[in-house]
Amino acid sequence: MTEKTTATRADYRHFLAIPTRWMDNDIYGHVNNVVYYSYFDTVINEYLIREGGLDIQDGAVVGVCAESHCEFRDSFTFPETVEAGLRVGHLGRRSVRYEIGLFKQGAEAAAAEGHFVHVFVERAAMTPVAIPEAIHAALGRLVPA
Repeated sequence: MTEKTTATRADYRHFLAIPTRWMDNDIYGHVNNVVYYSYFDTVINEYLIREGGLDIQDGAVVGVCAESHCEFRDSFTFPETVEAGLRVGHLGRRSVRYEIGLFKQGAEAAAAEGHFVHVFVERAAMTPVAIPEAIHAALGRLVPA
């Protein structure tokens, strides 16, 4: 069995700085594991809104989470800024697999890595549809060369 290597900053195409909040810490004094998924959601949706034109209020098509996973290597705490890296591991016609790395400020190796799969659906019926063209194009820019 081969050992998985930890991702570095160079592996990601887009970054977003996300400050931790007081409420993110748990009784053990570090950011609780469930909050990492919130960071995943934040970097993904910030990119979709800014770069792909996703209309979270009135758009007919939205992405829903079909799968998510996180591997923890180092902890974050408040006050600290998480630097979230984003790339696309697979871009299909109706779905996308994002790969996310969470980095401590200035660190080269990811403190946490994970993936998140969106299936795009027609909002009213919640039935799968093709990823809108502008969003698909924006996601294409996150596919590693």
